[in-house]
Amino acid sequence: MGLGDKIDNAADKAGGKAKEATGAATGDESLRTEGQADQAKGDLKQAGEKVKDAFKD
Repeated sequence: MGLGDKIDNAADKAGGKAKEATGAATGDESLRTEGQADQAKGDLKQAGEKVKDAFKD
């Protein structure tokens, strides 16, 4: 996995956590759910990159 991919995945997860926390603090269920989805997207992308790396070796 390239460094750029790692940074992108971490940014998705961090942004998702921030959205989720903001949504929870303000009672905005839509924003909280969007934050959870962003975190899941980051996790899935990271897992996909790990699979690709495993097949490169």
